[in-house]
Amino acid sequence: MGVQEQYSFDVEALRADFPVLDRKVGGDPESPGEGPGDDTPLVYLDNAATSHTPDPVVDTVADYYRSYNANVHRGIHQLSQEASVAYEEAHDTVADFVGAAGREEIVFTKNTTEAMNLVAYAWGLEELGPGDNVVLTEMEHHASLVTWQQIGKRTGADVRFVDVTDEGRLDMDDAADLIDDDTQMVSVVHVSNTLGTINPIGELADLAHDHDAYVFADGAQSVPNRAVDVKELGVDFFAFSAHKMCGPTGIGALYGREEILDSMQPYLYGGDMIRRVSFEDSTWEDLPWKFEAGTPSIAQGIGFAAAIEYLEEIGMDRVEAHEDLLAEYAHDELTALGGVEIYGPPGDDRGGLVAFNVEGVHAHDLSSILNDYGIAVRAGDHCTQPLHDEMGVAATARASFYLYNTIEEIDALVEAVGEARDLFA
Repeated sequence: MGVQEQYSFDVEALRADFPVLDRKVGGDPESPGEGPGDDTPLVYLDNAATSHTPDPVVDTVADYYRSYNANVHRGIHQLSQEASVAYEEAHDTVADFVGAAGREEIVFTKNTTEAMNLVAYAWGLEELGPGDNVVLTEMEHHASLVTWQQIGKRTGADVRFVDVTDEGRLDMDDAADLIDDDTQMVSVVHVSNTLGTINPIGELADLAHDHDAYVFADGAQSVPNRAVDVKELGVDFFAFSAHKMCGPTGIGALYGREEILDSMQPYLYGGDMIRRVSFEDSTWEDLPWKFEAGTPSIAQGIGFAAAIEYLEEIGMDRVEAHEDLLAEYAHDELTALGGVEIYGPPGDDRGGLVAFNVEGVHAHDLSSILNDYGIAVRAGDHCTQPLHDEMGVAATARASFYLYNTIEEIDALVEAVGEARDLFA
């Protein structure tokens, strides 16, 4: 059976929902048609940074603006009621998607980063102090690392980092040593955006809970491409972003166990999050609204729900199988090419991305050359500078895949990487 025949759904039919994939790229954007390679088909392999948005989701957002654009929770007129219902039901959709108990456990944020900051400021500043510690990992995204680092500086809490092995996995013996009775929070990325490592969240949660610590999992790279159940994972907090999973930018979600969120004070103050205000004091709205101050991202929230419905129609088991197929194929083909160093676990044991370097070629130069072939990848440290320092490289190129990518696109990537290797040989 050919690799293409192993697709778990009709990828070509699905690509029709993403008109941007039909773009031709290259040449001078100021003078279309005059630059070299202006008719090169786009091969979009930067999905870990942001995915594309299918027409059904775009249509849902447009329908809000065209048909019932109004503020939520602010009026009794029909448009406001319709918008409020759609926005609230979007919380229900997100809650169901990740196995939360209900909308009370889902706070809409701008993105995963804001979700991390919400917990760090609303919980961390109140609960952490000298003698406490927060345990992270060396593969954390800056959204987690920098946030807890700065909270540690403000509170006097120690910030510890679980080692990463040479194969790109967490050293669980080190984790067991670092997580102790003074640990208050373990914050860990579910799937590394650089290494592709799928971390053992359940095992880490057990370690943390044995010491009465909370667990915050960064799901930005896991929720888009695999089924996630926060209750089964055993996490206390979990965050992810819509724009990496066929949704709009500017909207993400924080899952938090209801009893913890209920005990926390708001992170932002203002309209819509209050119940009663006097000149002397204020009281807060019920969950999740007490954490959603001001006019929220209404259209984006409704679009978020539409993106989830789109993914559910395909089936997350099929999305995961497709990602696994592409990641393993890309890992194996790039390895066979020679002169390419790939970071992280083997191809059959990683999320849908491959970070690599070509011998003698800086990652930025490689990305520029690939762009000439119409191939969009990310080059840099991917917001994991300390991890790159540990790996001994300044930057890597990262190809990341999603449900609309094909084997032929990976073949194009491998061929172009080979051309770049030979060019600098």
